[in-house]
Amino acid sequence: MNSPWRDRPAAESLKLFEEMKLGNVEEGKATLRMKQDMQSENYNMYDLIAYRIKLSPHPRSGDKWHIYPSYDFSHCIVDSLENVTHSLCTLEFETRRASYYWLLDVLGLYKPYVWEYSRLNVTNTVMSKRKLNRLVTEKWVEGWDDPRLMTLAGLRRRGVSSTSINAFVRGIGITRSDCSMIRIDRLEYHIREELNKLAPRKMVVLNPLKVVITNLDNTSVIDLDAKNWPDAQSDDSSAFYKVPFTNVVYIERSDFRTKDSEDYYGLAPGKSVLLRYAFPIKCTEVIYDDDKKTILELLAEYDSSKKTKPKGVLHWVAQPSPGFDPLKVEVRLFNKLFLSENPAELDNWLSDMNLQSKEVISEAFAVSSLAGAKVGDTFQFERLGYFALDPDSTLDKLVFNRTVTLRDSFSKGGNK
Repeated sequence: MNSPWRDRPAAESLKLFEEMKLGNVEEGKATLRMKQDMQSENYNMYDLIAYRIKLSPHPRSGDKWHIYPSYDFSHCIVDSLENVTHSLCTLEFETRRASYYWLLDVLGLYKPYVWEYSRLNVTNTVMSKRKLNRLVTEKWVEGWDDPRLMTLAGLRRRGVSSTSINAFVRGIGITRSDCSMIRIDRLEYHIREELNKLAPRKMVVLNPLKVVITNLDNTSVIDLDAKNWPDAQSDDSSAFYKVPFTNVVYIERSDFRTKDSEDYYGLAPGKSVLLRYAFPIKCTEVIYDDDKKTILELLAEYDSSKKTKPKGVLHWVAQPSPGFDPLKVEVRLFNKLFLSENPAELDNWLSDMNLQSKEVISEAFAVSSLAGAKVGDTFQFERLGYFALDPDSTLDKLVFNRTVTLRDSFSKGGNK
């Protein structure tokens, strides 16, 4: 059905449009519509809105303008004026192609080629701008660059490079199937492939358990070489970094058990493990607090001859010098933002959010060579995953975001 004002004289419409532009018409009281084809089978040709009133100040033009163009009006014009060769859109815009070309024909402008394809949908997250905006504005996440979001800003802050994103996109290809759901494991595969080659190795202990080496003098510091790269050659000094070995070292609390078992390769009372790049140590005593429930520290002896050949190999961090703690860093561990693979299809999709999607470890211990890291630098924390230095870092405290874990659950054979 035609609007009752569709056949209003052009001069009258232009006068009203000028009033809209000057801000003399209330917001929502009038729009300027294109006179298209109300008999078309495509509802996107039914006199779509070209301009509407918006009285809010613009970030750049301030209060100069009180009218703003719609997507349907501006999209094709901008593409044409910027000499875009191919206008790429997702499938929901396919029905808008008729309007796109209609306006360019009316204005006598160059017409780009329009190409529609399916939206990229990744499991355990949302990709819709409306849903992302709600997550940000309602503070479900900490901004558009929250590392849990699949925004470019969020991925960059998490330590994901443009080249690994491009490799991921090339790998999945382009499709018009609107039911395509890509597992997030596939993106993580490409991230690991790149970081495995580019990220130097460092040792960081997330939940430190103190180990006192009783047969090493408390004033001794043994400088050892640790590898930045698995295939480091002895004649390449840049492939190594120095780590001190003192009589106080820290291991992961999860790498110790009070009861040993055949399938366990960590430390236990009376058992030996190898400290990576260092020496074998044997646990000789467990020190508890007064209630005998919490382990305060372990006593151990080290084998300076390295004759002991234990199966387990642990990462560790030592006091750089007697009485001084190792470098303290904050580590943020990120997991999937939603519990369901396709939260967007749920009526109450916000209730599906993973409440354990972010874990902050405020006092992890790190090797001192990480003190010189710069924002965006990436590392592999041995046995823990790949991490990037976050912009929240200060001179007093470095903050690292986990980019991806070490485990690879995607194979090139298919989209699992």
